[in-house]
Amino acid sequence: MALEITAANFADEVLAGDKTVLVDFWAEWCGPCRMQGPILEAFAAEHPEVKVAKVNVDANGELAEKFGIMSIPSLLVFKNGKLVKSAVGLHDKQALAALTE
Repeated sequence: MALEITAANFADEVLAGDKTVLVDFWAEWCGPCRMQGPILEAFAAEHPEVKVAKVNVDANGELAEKFGIMSIPSLLVFKNGKLVKSAVGLHDKQALAALTE
């Protein structure tokens, strides 16, 4: 299950530690975001080496603004606390694996 990220826990859950973190910026009203959810859950189950997290842009607008999120779903990959890759739109498990390599 994807971890819910807020401004309060972002630093501890995403920036701290040495695990690769895949963060999905999404919203309830976004159709492609709702389609991405189950794909992320399946990816997380198959890739325990990657922490999968979700940021609801409606509830955490400051995080969306900080990372320049203009379209959702937006996927950001952090390694060792640094943003290393990003992608916009709906992605399958293979694309997620390539993104988190």
